[in-house]
Amino acid sequence: MDPKETQSRNAVFYRTLEETIGRLPAEVRARLYRPCAEACVKDGVLVELRRQFEECGCDLDRQYAKYGRSPCFFADVVEPGRVYEMGYPRCLCPQVEAGFTAAPTHCECSRQSILYVLEELLPGRKIEVETLMTVLGGGPECRFRVTVGKAEGLENGRSRSESAH
Repeated sequence: MDPKETQSRNAVFYRTLEETIGRLPAEVRARLYRPCAEACVKDGVLVELRRQFEECGCDLDRQYAKYGRSPCFFADVVEPGRVYEMGYPRCLCPQVEAGFTAAPTHCECSRQSILYVLEELLPGRKIEVETLMTVLGGGPECRFRVTVGKAEGLENGRSRSESAH
């Protein structure tokens, strides 16, 4: 089989796979993409974002004020300490760049990577990530809205044990 035919068959395989995944319930799609998202960012992106986060006193607002604009990433503080919009000015996915996929379904991997990184930086906090737009979905950029909740076990900003005293 010649290389062009192999590439064509691979493209059909991945397109079919992504289309099928796209028909699954959202929670199933999330579980399928999560391990891939973690593997993609854990040894590079997470390490750098953790370094930035620690340098900025473990404060996302300060981190995004200092590092929230680069050729590959943006982050805006919408509501300090709680709501952010972040993303990428273009699709940076190596699977897309390699021609394996062009399906908007695949953008769940980016959503999961953002969720994973923030869960690692903010353990115990409830993190929600909503996809607002993606390049593969026809948008001019990939943009996600992140909501950071209070730490689990906190009531009105105080731990349950503090509230009992």
